[in-house]
Amino acid sequence: MSDAAVGFIGLGNMGRPMVTLLANAGMNVVVFDASESVRQAAASDGLTVATGTAEIAATCETVILMLPSSDIVDSVVKTLCDEPGRLVSLIIDMSSSIPDRTVSLAKRCAGFGVAVVDAPVSGGVARAKTGDLTLMVGGAAADVERAHAFLPLLGSRIIHVGEVGAGHAVKALNNLLSATHLLATNEAVLAARKFGVQPSVFLDVVNTSSGRSGSSELKLPNYVLPGTFNSGFSASLLEKDVRIAVDLEHALEMEAPISEAVAARWKDLNSRLEAGADHTAIIRPMEQDLGLEVRAS
Repeated sequence: MSDAAVGFIGLGNMGRPMVTLLANAGMNVVVFDASESVRQAAASDGLTVATGTAEIAATCETVILMLPSSDIVDSVVKTLCDEPGRLVSLIIDMSSSIPDRTVSLAKRCAGFGVAVVDAPVSGGVARAKTGDLTLMVGGAAADVERAHAFLPLLGSRIIHVGEVGAGHAVKALNNLLSATHLLATNEAVLAARKFGVQPSVFLDVVNTSSGRSGSSELKLPNYVLPGTFNSGFSASLLEKDVRIAVDLEHALEMEAPISEAVAARWKDLNSRLEAGADHTAIIRPMEQDLGLEVRAS
């Protein structure tokens, strides 16, 4: 691998295992996170931790972002581009950002000679650890080709979906579908349980039938029925992604009654969960309303 340093900002549930993959592949990775405790943990694990984003801008040609929101992305990128003596020339935003804001960000960065590629991911923490993520990539062909020095280490399915911002659009729409089938599957399994059918038996049928989905095959068996609710992706972040998708549909002047209903239902249920709750816990207020549980006793 090249000795050139790559910066990585954002060491949360997804970012931390992704950094490990880059480092294990021989990449010279310099990392940063806003949390001091996270930085200390990364340093204890042998990673090179920057003192701040300015150090990353001055020492890394490519910087990868895995951050919670477009507001934070914009703030970080501003410091990367404004830094005197900046070395960075390519930013790969793997966050779940707002597509229109990504387009605007790329235009601003171009004025500094910095290219932007958006490459959000799907697959969760388990696949982040194994490098088996799906990456939805938006950007100019030449910039995407540069990003390919890193992306195959993080994902096994890398799909160039269009120009910059398209990756974030596809990610939001994908997560809209994920939120939709999770709510629908929860309602169905609760109805089956209320009728007297065991949830595991119901899912055995669904998962060999036309109603199967990522929720029935993975989320309910692995996180809901055991009652662990620890997929590593929060309900609030999924609610954010659903709202991004609905706002995108509105901006495209589409009628989106199903999407709007999902967004409203998700907002209501999430407001009844504790802060930071996993998105698979969204069934808990649904259970409370019915006075029953699907979880194994």
